[in-house]
Amino acid sequence: MEAIKGIGAGPGIAIGKAVLVGESQERIAFRTIEPHLIPAELERVERALEASRADIKRLRTRMASRAGEEAARIFDFHLGLLSDASLVQPILEDLKREGVVAEYAVAENFRKFADMLRANQVDTIAEKASDVVDLQRRVLGHLGENVSARITAARGPVVIIAHHLTPSQTAELHKARIGGFAMDVGGLTGHTSILARALGIPAVVGCGRATSDIEEGDTVILDGDGGVVIVRPDDGLLERYQFLARETEERARVLRSTATQESVTRDGMAIQLLGNIEFPDEIPLVLSNGGEGIGLYRTEFLYLTSEVPPTEEDQLDSYKRAIELCDGRPLVIRTLDLGADKYTQEHLDEAERNPFLGLRSIRFCLANPIIFKTQLRALLRASAFGPIKIMLPLVCHVMEIRETRMMINDLCEELDEESIPFDRNIALGMMVETPAAALMARAFANEARFFSIGTNDLIQYTLAVDRGNERVAPLYNAANPAVLTLIKNIIRTARHVGIEASVCGEIAGQPLFTPLLVGMGVRTLSMSPGQIPAVKRVVRGLEIDHCESLARRVGSFDSDRQVLSCLRDELRRIDPEALARSEGG
Repeated sequence: MEAIKGIGAGPGIAIGKAVLVGESQERIAFRTIEPHLIPAELERVERALEASRADIKRLRTRMASRAGEEAARIFDFHLGLLSDASLVQPILEDLKREGVVAEYAVAENFRKFADMLRANQVDTIAEKASDVVDLQRRVLGHLGENVSARITAARGPVVIIAHHLTPSQTAELHKARIGGFAMDVGGLTGHTSILARALGIPAVVGCGRATSDIEEGDTVILDGDGGVVIVRPDDGLLERYQFLARETEERARVLRSTATQESVTRDGMAIQLLGNIEFPDEIPLVLSNGGEGIGLYRTEFLYLTSEVPPTEEDQLDSYKRAIELCDGRPLVIRTLDLGADKYTQEHLDEAERNPFLGLRSIRFCLANPIIFKTQLRALLRASAFGPIKIMLPLVCHVMEIRETRMMINDLCEELDEESIPFDRNIALGMMVETPAAALMARAFANEARFFSIGTNDLIQYTLAVDRGNERVAPLYNAANPAVLTLIKNIIRTARHVGIEASVCGEIAGQPLFTPLLVGMGVRTLSMSPGQIPAVKRVVRGLEIDHCESLARRVGSFDSDRQVLSCLRDELRRIDPEALARSEGG
């Protein structure tokens, strides 16, 4: 028995047989597969080789146009190697004869070929070994993108073990009714983790060594609440977790049964609870959990879950569907928050060294006006079918709002000329996600109709912690006094100017922070659908005066430990069960 500690990213417990997919390129274990799966592995290799050839051809064409035909010939060796029978044939033979997984066959044979070149006495030939290593990474990269077949083929209660899963692959898990998943990499607020919570898939990320320590077919307990993966558990532990899984489901059922109750404090203050969604079809789930509308519709998942960029009509259909399901309730649609994800980095000529500080979110949109105008036009057209608000991500400069408004004005003129209806008073707001925006909240309040505090990025940028890096995950802490000071400043400024300021980051759905946020003046919280009942239960036990007193007390602390200790004591007083759930008890 072995316990692998990670970060709980999706709630719940999953118990089943391990299915390994998409391993790290630096660490590919020898694994065999069932004979009936060998044809599918052969097909995966052929597709990966063909995709790699297509990559090289595109690079060659680009180089020829920039530096001439002579410089472009460097890629001819790469193309030839990808079709060289002395390299490709042994890969296919290993698959057929030994029944190994495609990743292992590719990695092993590319390694042997590179070693052979390094041993050559002619320096120019030996130097080609680095080209072989580069090609190996490219082919393995394409193999990593083709895990859907293994996910779809999985049968019975299974837990997926992967080095990394993309949002589209995570969506495949949901469709295939997979019990849960664990990843070597990842953080609490990465796209894959966000999607796991939205879809209610138990998940543990940032495990570090799951793909190397877990064998295909191992019995696995995945505890998404406690952030641990238990491999080959004994009978006693297995029975205990089976009991916990039933208890967790019963607890969730009881919470859902109170979802229709009003979200009002004991002294009569209404606290609006909204849902964060990736797909319109999640809206009924938000409403059934007691949500009053949608505070964050993440539209980038239209891109991340498809190989083909969505057209204006695709987007319009999605927005219309969301409007129809909301039926007049609040619906805040965020424009594309692309740039720091795998999707856009792979579509750049050269990936950014630090994409979280690069061309992402509103910067990406303004730098790609065709993409941005397509979305804005679809949003304007959708506004004719019901009330929506448009929200811009990661705004740091007032000119970003002004440029967007100019684009919208131009598009409004176009729609007028085409006699296409739209809402002429559509609200344009912004997410406050950086210290720059928080400190300049007064200036932004003169440009935006509303604020939504995105605490995920606000914490990351305030504390200089990469929220997707499992090595520094313990430093990523919403209770840090610097973060709380910025949140308080944003709320105070919005209230003074007279615009709404909601919170839509992860802490909005954590009952531990609910009394503090209410005490700071927040009256709208937006979270994953499954988090709404627990937060509503806490809201119904609050009194505004007491919450404001708590906020003043917390404001005097200078360490996150003091803050967390105080918040735990407060939650223990209001709802002991909520505290037990938040601590994985």
